[in-house]
Amino acid sequence: MVGFVPRIHLGEEKKQNLSQHTYGGWLSVWWMGTYSMVLSKAAFFHKKYLGLYTNQMPASIRDYVSKIRNCEDITMSFLVANETGAPPIWVKGKILEIGSTGISGLGGHNKRRSECVNKFAI
Repeated sequence: MVGFVPRIHLGEEKKQNLSQHTYGGWLSVWWMGTYSMVLSKAAFFHKKYLGLYTNQMPASIRDYVSKIRNCEDITMSFLVANETGAPPIWVKGKILEIGSTGISGLGGHNKRRSECVNKFAI
């Protein structure tokens, strides 16, 4: 997956033998100097991954994404990385993001994204 909008998930201490992760936005990527996913809103990937998302990914994951109306981009990043065994590629470039009034501007957005990462990383 090749994209223009990098994000990171940061590992934390283990709780009940499970690693906990926190979703990090652009400031975390900038501060840490690394990334672990690119968001699909400005990314390129082969169309076969759309078929895998729809037809082969566990229905429980698709149902969860539909229910919370969030995290489809994180899900796609995980799917492509798991299928290819390769990390995403961030293309540094100028992109104007005007999403401050969208879903990412809602309260609790990063908390919901962290919950998604933890659910999908199992």
